[in-house]
Amino acid sequence: MQHVSGLVWLLTVLGIIGLLLFDFFFHVRRAHVPSLAEAARWTAIYVSIAILFGLGLLIFAGGQAGAEYFAGYVTEEALSVDNLFVFLLLLGSFKVPRADQQKVLLVGIAVSLVARTGFIFLGAALINSFAWVFYIFGLILLVTAGNLLRQQGGEEEEAPDNIIIRMARRVLRTSDVYDGDKLFTVQNGRRVMTPMLLVMVAIGGTDILFALDSIPAIFGLTQNVYIVFTATAFSLLGLRQLYFLIDGLLDRLVYLSYGLAAILALIGVKLILHAMHENNVPFINDGEPIHAAEISTGLSLALIVAILLITVVVSLLSPKGRAQTYVAAARRHATEFLDIETDPEYCDEIFHKLLDEETHLKSLPERYRARVRAEEELMELLQRAHEVHDERVATGRCFAPAAAGGGRSDAAGA
Repeated sequence: MQHVSGLVWLLTVLGIIGLLLFDFFFHVRRAHVPSLAEAARWTAIYVSIAILFGLGLLIFAGGQAGAEYFAGYVTEEALSVDNLFVFLLLLGSFKVPRADQQKVLLVGIAVSLVARTGFIFLGAALINSFAWVFYIFGLILLVTAGNLLRQQGGEEEEAPDNIIIRMARRVLRTSDVYDGDKLFTVQNGRRVMTPMLLVMVAIGGTDILFALDSIPAIFGLTQNVYIVFTATAFSLLGLRQLYFLIDGLLDRLVYLSYGLAAILALIGVKLILHAMHENNVPFINDGEPIHAAEISTGLSLALIVAILLITVVVSLLSPKGRAQTYVAAARRHATEFLDIETDPEYCDEIFHKLLDEETHLKSLPERYRARVRAEEELMELLQRAHEVHDERVATGRCFAPAAAGGGRSDAAGA
């Protein structure tokens, strides 16, 4: 399936643009917080579209093309889940109201899709012209895998501050407050940009940087540009819905980085073996091909799926993952309640969630509860949330839940 007609390309691109426009006009245009049922329904729809497309390739282009597509799609989707951790930190650091996060994510994803398309064609041109590029791509993935393993030993993640975000902050002079999901507002009689534009640039720009490992990864599974493009596009299209679906589970996937590191290392080795097979670098084996065994696409797909399944199952069963989930959720809900959300009804919903998280914290084994109590910043944050809630109840600005427990947080039995 090396040659794809211009008509097929046109129909595919129009279909993807149509899905983006549908997403914008029917879901994102009206600011709202998607329910779990809505997020699950649309995630299932987008995943189904991606699977049906892969089955179409399997039927009309053959088993090899189908296997390459599914291997690429599963890999890109797994890397996208890892990217959601960074999106979560970005949206929190920019204090984006929950109801407006959908538009930020969709615009960022659209920008990323355009940029990644450029990277895909650039990568294809390099591969067609220089066989040694496979060595470079393989080394990039091996280094990325090593970095993922090294980061696992770090402390709590900080909000990203890459070069694109720093440049955007300098170039885009914005106001300090949001005006719904508007990009511009009037402040002191002057028309100014809101932080919404800045966070859209941050999301899109950060996702472009993610392409530096995801694009080489998928080229390690297939060199067919059409398959690379479609697998990448479909993995991005459902990312917004997936964010709201697994938001509460993201912190639970404590071993995801290990799984992704193993997958990237696997593909990196596969690329280097392929580079040896195609070798024409003068100082390696005198420019002659090296007849090394290659990892088949079918075996790659099976290993990728197995690694992901093991990673997810071990993460979900891990007591450490459960503790990390509850702590991160409690911190996030307390921060949203205090510093981000202004809608009284949604503030009340957030506080109910915070109470649930505190109940979960108290259900943890004593050693984990002791660690929670030792986090002074978290305990102060929870205490302040209870005090502010009591003040709002006293002034009639929100409803008192059935068991608010007064103005004191007793998370983790503290």
